[in-house]
Amino acid sequence: MNQPAVHSQTIDLFELSIRTENFAQAHRSLLDAAKQGSGRPKVVVTPNVDHIVRLDAQVEFKQLYKTADYIFADGMPVVWASRMSSARLPERVTGADLFVSLCRSAVTEKLRVFVLGGMPGQEEELKADFARIYPGLQISLLCPSMQFTTDGDEANAAIRQIIDLQPHFVFVCLGMPKQEYFAFRLRKELPAGLHAPVVMCVGAAMEFALNKKKRAPLWMQRIGFEWLWRLLSEPRRLWQRYTVQGSKYGGILLRERKRQQALRQQ
Repeated sequence: MNQPAVHSQTIDLFELSIRTENFAQAHRSLLDAAKQGSGRPKVVVTPNVDHIVRLDAQVEFKQLYKTADYIFADGMPVVWASRMSSARLPERVTGADLFVSLCRSAVTEKLRVFVLGGMPGQEEELKADFARIYPGLQISLLCPSMQFTTDGDEANAAIRQIIDLQPHFVFVCLGMPKQEYFAFRLRKELPAGLHAPVVMCVGAAMEFALNKKKRAPLWMQRIGFEWLWRLLSEPRRLWQRYTVQGSKYGGILLRERKRQQALRQQ
């Protein structure tokens, strides 16, 4: 079976170097990186509208975020925004979809997975769910307390576990920006000579992958209305993200349009 050709072209969008691979190519890139395992850990982020708005307000964090090794566009509005650029993004590459596809490949390729996330004390329940849905997956889990900080004792313990286990994939399910801060710390502190994992910041992806939360129907995902499904599913928790944050994105989009016009004139 022929594998999809992989390329590493990026476009400058919202001052991020977003990769123009389609989903199949992105999956292959990350799988190859995990199997190779050389150098330092590879950090993967998947910005959506909420991320773009937060990054716009946190300049220092944005500078760190920009250093991610792989940046894929998770949100359809980000994909649509690429029409302002000299090159267009072909489709969404979501963390939720990559989590599922890479777990499946980890089974067939016999790769090790480490997950940081979930509710405190939930490890055994989650392991049982993974065994049922992804039989044969070599997985280790750490569900931190609600007081988890990226520079605290729990983070130190997580890094020690990762050093001992040397997984191929580390999925960090802590929400933004905590998961990104942990991922970049891991990239910095993993000792030389160990297997270097792919470290993915994937938010609620594990909950979707284990059917603990239901994703929007495919037709809603394809037309860019997954946000509405999530808002209706969790209105109290997400109303600010999809109303206040969404309105701020409009202003950012106008500024980005002017920036793209200036880039084309250079």
